[in-house]
Amino acid sequence: MRFAVLVKASKDSEAGVLPTTEQLDEMGRFNEQLAKDGVLLAGEGLQPTSKGARLRFDGGRTTVTDGPFTETKELVAGFWIVQGKSKEEIVERFMQAPFDGGHVIEIRQIFEVEDFGDNATPEIRERAERTWKKAK
Repeated sequence: MRFAVLVKASKDSEAGVLPTTEQLDEMGRFNEQLAKDGVLLAGEGLQPTSKGARLRFDGGRTTVTDGPFTETKELVAGFWIVQGKSKEEIVERFMQAPFDGGHVIEIRQIFEVEDFGDNATPEIRERAERTWKKAK
């Protein structure tokens, strides 16, 4: 099972405040352990929304809005993609994440093509496999 672990944005992350050397070191050690345990597939911090854009699709029309975006509780500042046997395993691992001060992370299971049942026809499954193989 794969999971996305989302790090919620804070006023500091949206203001572009960079982590301290100590925070970078702690996160580096945490990430090294995830990699050593064979759990880590990807993980990155994200630039503030002031450097981003949102696209809204509605009725065949696409609206582009440049950041920054004001509702920090709805924003993501970073992520990991990890794999594990269960949500409980991932929760247990991330209880050791080097966060403090009210930081919030969210853990969400990633859909696999098999999760779509009969709606994922053999053609759709083959296309998904081909596409993601090329993307790696």
